[in-house]
Amino acid sequence: MMDLAHILLVEDEEHLLTMLRFNLESEGYRISTATDGKIALEMALSKTFNLIILDVMLPILDGVSVCEAIRDAGKDTPILFLSAKSTAMDRIEGLKKGGDDYLSKPFHLEELLLRVDKLIAKKNQKSTDEYVFAGGQLSMSSYTAVNQHGMKQTLSRKEAELMRMFLERPEQVISREEIQNMIWGEDLEMNPRTIDNMVMNLRKIYDTDETSYFQSVRGIGYRFSGEKQIE
Repeated sequence: MMDLAHILLVEDEEHLLTMLRFNLESEGYRISTATDGKIALEMALSKTFNLIILDVMLPILDGVSVCEAIRDAGKDTPILFLSAKSTAMDRIEGLKKGGDDYLSKPFHLEELLLRVDKLIAKKNQKSTDEYVFAGGQLSMSSYTAVNQHGMKQTLSRKEAELMRMFLERPEQVISREEIQNMIWGEDLEMNPRTIDNMVMNLRKIYDTDETSYFQSVRGIGYRFSGEKQIE
């Protein structure tokens, strides 16, 4: 029998907590709850969850600080922010601190359930933490890149996720839009140069004088391949 996905639901509004717990349990999830940031952080660090649904405005410790502390501890549990703060800057701040998705209040229950399902499915697909290829290695447990000469560099979480995306889809053209949606979420308004700058950093780590592993596809995005020789 398959284990139920375990969700930590962090919300200080009692009626919303009760409603969300009922509907999530009705969808077949196992739910644990917390009503302040301090308890939520203690639970997130001491137990294993498939997803954390995290309100931003919480007593004692706010949700963004909770998320940042979870990431600093090396935990990669998917985090879905819920917040009455709905500006682009609010979303950017939450995602920069390590959130995987951001849903503004008020929201439609069906949309929440779809996002929950998507985040848990995405996490379940991440079965490999260590990658080895011709140009070096990638460790998702420590966000460490190692080139073929043994030089190590710590990546940002987003850079590591982008590199994993390339490694799991070799020879495929991946659009900038798809990269944004998979790594930052569909709602984030971001500078299109952000992805280009991240790829540039990965090139500095892995590419050599003879080989480029990251090919630009004009007007679309990138292809990861080790076949292109630099002239």
